[in-house]
Amino acid sequence: MEYKDIAEVIVKYVGGKENIASIATCMTRIRVDVKDFSKAEIDKLKNIDSVNGVQSSGKYIQIILGPGKVNKVLKEILSLTGLQEADYDAESLKNEYKEKNATPFKLLLKKIASIFIPILPAIIACGLVMGINNIVMKISPDYAASAIGQIMAAIGNAAFSVLPIFVGVTTSKVFGGSLFLGGTLASLMTLPALSNIVLFGKSLTPGRGGIIAVLLVVIFASWLEKKLHEIVPDIFDTFLTPLLTILIAGLIALFVLQPIGGWLSDVITQGVKLALDRGGMLAGAVFSISWLPLVMTGLHHSIIPLHAELIETVGYTPLLPIFAMVGPGQIGAVIYVYTKTKSERLKKVILSGIPVQIMGIGEPLIYGVTLPLLRPFIAACLSAGVGGALSVKLSLHSIGMGLSGFPLTLMLNKPVIYIGIMLLVGVISFFLAKLLGFDDEV
Repeated sequence: MEYKDIAEVIVKYVGGKENIASIATCMTRIRVDVKDFSKAEIDKLKNIDSVNGVQSSGKYIQIILGPGKVNKVLKEILSLTGLQEADYDAESLKNEYKEKNATPFKLLLKKIASIFIPILPAIIACGLVMGINNIVMKISPDYAASAIGQIMAAIGNAAFSVLPIFVGVTTSKVFGGSLFLGGTLASLMTLPALSNIVLFGKSLTPGRGGIIAVLLVVIFASWLEKKLHEIVPDIFDTFLTPLLTILIAGLIALFVLQPIGGWLSDVITQGVKLALDRGGMLAGAVFSISWLPLVMTGLHHSIIPLHAELIETVGYTPLLPIFAMVGPGQIGAVIYVYTKTKSERLKKVILSGIPVQIMGIGEPLIYGVTLPLLRPFIAACLSAGVGGALSVKLSLHSIGMGLSGFPLTLMLNKPVIYIGIMLLVGVISFFLAKLLGFDDEV
């Protein structure tokens, strides 16, 4: 189907353009807020050619098309209906999840995701530069000392050197504070001059608590600023509220929240190390097997600050290659499905979903193939567990975050071994899917 044709049938089956309250996209799906859910024909939406899956809850319908295609179809829908794309910012997501009776914990995870997602392009770009630079240094030992090598190293470190400030700015945005007050407080906690200050007999440590401390401080500062806006007279609000916010939050940060953040950071980093050291391959297998179910429930957002904290404190995250093993797990399972299914539509979903999964985006295959068929989903999870176990055994880790699948190779300490494990996982998943079978009628 042409993009215009897909757009026309989507509009028809959501109840017509008069039934659309708002419409927007994310990376892989179109999100439609309908006025009257009873007018939508969900089963017919699922059967549209090129639609990989449909999720609905309350008055919200999410139509999964895959990256690239989703933007072209949306463009046709907007042209057809005369609507404007809605802005799915943090507040919109908050209201959406409230209406769906989300728990406070899930709302918090959505806010955490909203903090880190805007920063990911910078982290990905710099991480890739750093990875490419490391590869060249291994090939040419003299490269590191050269001017271009040093310039590339500086570019690669650029985003990571100011990551706490980025987090401070986006946290303020999500929690309703002034963006640059958040960035200023994050900067305060990383100032080298802190090491010259002695409190309670100990010198302060710049960057103590890392990302965790920044989150605590800026969330508190955003709350404080909003309270001050309520009580400070309008005539003084412009200068007195930011002044009091910086002074009060800054002092509480250094005396209370940064030490607490430091303790939490130690608990998190040591906890991950302990789990992998003591649990070894079993821990890696459990982490990897659980990743797809976490993605389904939205709980995977809770891992984002964990990656950031590990990179900030120890310089790498061992969890990313473990979780990435679900990709080849899915690919192996759907290749088996492709060889056996009689459904031409399912074959199209698989052929369009595999390249996307190779690039680290799994939703089209999750919602379009493995999850509806269930047993291939189980095969993908179990085979990923083998990859997670081997990742721990062979000490794989990533110097950046935001990438998965094959592109993650450039951020890893052992890229060739990573590719070998991925191929093995894919083969295991194929035969597991063959052993478990699937119901082609589904």
